[in-house]
Parts: sequence; structure tokens; C-alpha cells
Amino acid sequence: MSSRKSDESETAPVRGESEPGGLSSDGSSSPGGSSSPGGGPLDLGLLRTFLAVHRARSLTGAARDLGISQPTVSAQVQALETRMGRRLFERLPRGVAPTSVADSLAGEIAAPLDALAAVAERGRPGAEVAPEPVHLAGPAELLSVLALPALAPLTADGVLLRVTTGLADDLLEGLQAGRFDVVLSAVRPRGRALSAVPLTDEEFVLVAAPEWARRIGPLTIRDPGPLRDVPLVAYAEDLPILRRYWRHVFRTRLTARPAVVVPDLRGVRSSVVAGSGVTVLPRYLCERELEEGALVALFSPEDPPINTSFLVQRAGGVPRAHVTAVRECLLGAARGGEDDGW
Repeated sequence: MSSRKSDESETAPVRGESEPGGLSSDGSSSPGGSSSPGGGPLDLGLLRTFLAVHRARSLTGAARDLGISQPTVSAQVQALETRMGRRLFERLPRGVAPTSVADSLAGEIAAPLDALAAVAERGRPGAEVAPEPVHLAGPAELLSVLALPALAPLTADGVLLRVTTGLADDLLEGLQAGRFDVVLSAVRPRGRALSAVPLTDEEFVLVAAPEWARRIGPLTIRDPGPLRDVPLVAYAEDLPILRRYWRHVFRTRLTARPAVVVPDLRGVRSSVVAGSGVTVLPRYLCERELEEGALVALFSPEDPPINTSFLVQRAGGVPRAHVTAVRECLLGAARGGEDDGW
């Protein structure tokens, strides 16, 4: 009895949004959609719709990307779930979340379907083909301050961008599963499934507002003592960037509790500019404040900590033209030269 109930829960599709049509809001199949899984190959049209939903995390967004109605997308996802006998998406207050089954399926079909779409476009000379969005992901700060301004000119050429922020490990997993086309990552991926090229080096700077800089006084590589009782402003409770700076520059372990924790380095910057304490920031994120005097570099080591960011894509896939345009634009901006590069 318990096995049967588990199977019914596993196969029941869950509707991701509140519009009518397709998947029921309580997680059960709508009438006519409860047949048992059958044999034979999966329909390519259903797989294409599934991949669009997986990438958009939204039935409505996928419908918009595909140029079809939301009820049609919902019905096709339901049909694929029924056909496979597995649940592919879980309902969220806004949109849907893929199950592990969906992530695995997306990882298998993303590259082949993208390659097929590229061939199909080449085979229709003169046909108006709606471009698919380029799904770009990375750290919120790097995307907001450097990447998105660099990509702005591409929108005039018809490039559509869908941007997701998050942590490196999660985004690389999503890239491998087919959710993203390009990921900017501070972590170099392992293995052969993902291909990475260096994008930019971030120099880290120890900074504070001018009043704190005056109170702290001069620092030396052998004596970070003046910082001992200064409030620290951090990205996370375990002070990852600050601890790395202390270890690399002062050759000592930082043991302290942060005064302020903000999970966005732009918020960390704002807090420190307002006088809350000391922090470590990538130079690109505080260059203007240093030039204007809102922040002061407390120390300038000969060998500052450097963090390399990578541009990562799935290996072996056939790239779409707009994905290639985004890639080349980002690489060109990052390597633009000593004065105008990142």
C-alpha cells in the first residue's frame, strides 16, 4: 500500500503557476492525464518545451520564449510527465522548481536540442525565427557592475538576456544541467563536462571610511594589531574574504565575529562608506569610492590577494549565434586593454 501511494505522488505533475490549464494546483493529474507510462521514443516537441521551462523556471516565461500559450506549455509538460511516469517540476509561489529527474534530463538533452535548433535555423533561409534568450548567470556584483554594462549594446542587435545570480557551485550545477548558457564563476569547474576560460583577475583591497582610517593609523605586514578591535563588515558570517586577506597578507589567522553581515558586496560597500567599520572588497567594486575619497585603502601590499573569474560553458555543444556574441563581448570587455579593460 505504501509503495503504491509513493508511486502516485512521484508521477503526479505539479502546476507551477496560477494560470488555468494543464497541471493541477494540488499536484494531481488533470482528467485524462493519469494514464500509465508507455513505451517508444519521447516526443522532441515535448522535450523542447520541457527545456524551455527548465531554463526559464516558469511556465509563463517558457511560453513567452517559445511563442506559444501558457496552457499549451502546461499541457505539454503534463504530457511529458505522464509519458515518463516521473514528476519534473515542483510548484513555487512564483514559477516552478525542477526535480532531480528534471535536472538530469535537461543535462542529457540541452546540447543536442541546441545543436538541432541551430541546424533548423540554417535550413530555413529567410524565415523569421524568434531568437531564444541567452541564459547568463554569475555573482550579482560582477554581473551588475561589469558584465551587464558591457553587454548593453547587444540588445540593439536583438540579443535577449535572462540573468540569474547565485553561488558558484549552484550555478555550475545548473549550467551542466542545461539551465544556463554561460556562467561567470570564481570557481574553476572540474572535469570535462564544462569548459572554462579565464575572464578577469580581481584584486582585493582592505578599505574603510576616512574617519576609521585616521583612527586605525598606519599598518605593516607584520602588525595588523591596530585592526584588532575594529568592527568588521563581511559578506558572510565566516568572513571568507577577510580571512583570506589576513592569511595572504598578514600571514595570520583572523578570528573575529563580524559586526555587520550583508550577503551582497555592494551592500558591504555601502555599509563601510557610511562608517560601520572595515572590510575587503574587489578593487572594481570600490574604485570610484577610492578615487572620490569616500573609502581609503588601509594597506597596499606588494602582493595583494587576487581572485580569477572564469567564463564557463558546456563543453562540446553547438553554440548559438547569440550565445557566441555574449561570450565574445564579455571576453572583449574584460581584455579591453590596460585603461578600459576590467
